[in-house]
Formats: sequence, structure tokens, C-alpha cells
Amino acid sequence: MPVLERIQSEIEAHPIVLFMKGTPQFPMCGFSSRTSQALKAAGANGFHSINVLEDPEIRANLPRYSNWPTFPQLFINGELIGGCDITLELYESGELARMIAEAQKA
Repeated sequence: MPVLERIQSEIEAHPIVLFMKGTPQFPMCGFSSRTSQALKAAGANGFHSINVLEDPEIRANLPRYSNWPTFPQLFINGELIGGCDITLELYESGELARMIAEAQKA
């Protein structure tokens, strides 16, 4: 399967997808760590994560797919939410918890 189709099928298969460096248990960069912590704190218990360090094809092509240059990248219900800064802003405003609750309900 071509990499852009693989990316799309991951995003469509899970309500919350975090493309990150490392894993939520063992993040390999501070931004990925803070983003996954914000997701957990906002109530996302079973979000799907993809370690871009283990998949160079996804790491190379996701920025083209999403039109977002950096990692991590958070998708909720198939929509790019953004990276670390945006996720933390949404978390602090309470918006992230609402988005996660809706995504997990759907």
C-alpha cells in the first residue's frame, strides 16, 4: 500500500491519532512527550500513536499529506488539529477534553 494511503487509513481507522517521535510510554522528544501527556490529562485513554522514528516513509511523507512540517501531529476524527503548541493551548482552554470526549463517543 502506498504510504499516503497508509497514513490516511490510520487516520480513518482511529478517532484519535498522534504521529509522534517515540511512543506515549517512551517519547523520544519533548514536544511529543508534552503532547501525549496533554492527551492523557484531557481524558484520551486509548489514543492511537504512530512512532515516526520507526517508519521513515511516514516520517518523510506525513508533512506532505497534512501540510504541517513538524512532529508531533495530532488528528482527531480525521482532522489535523496541529502540533504541540496548539494541543497545549486547546488543553489549557478545556477545548481538548471536549474534542476527545466527542471523538471517543462517536
